[in-house]
Amino acid sequence: MEDNEIAYALSRKYWRKGLMTEAVKEVIKFGFEKMNLNRIYARCFPENIGSYRVMEKAEMQFEGILRKQMFIKGKFQDMKLYSILRREYYAQG
Repeated sequence: MEDNEIAYALSRKYWRKGLMTEAVKEVIKFGFEKMNLNRIYARCFPENIGSYRVMEKAEMQFEGILRKQMFIKGKFQDMKLYSILRREYYAQG
């Protein structure tokens, strides 16, 4: 068993319709039920409220801030880290 990162992007035209939340939930389901993963995680910029709300709605848990983890547009930036474990997924019933 492994852990894997999920990442996503969605055109602004489709924001706030619940599409990404449903897609992420299905990816998590596939990861645990078909791929036998132990942990699935995702990251986003701290200011990306929509992205971390998707993770929270998908029952992922906030783990913390990865300080200055990515070098983007000429500077190092923080990332929020969320994850869900296999046992947490199955405990949701």
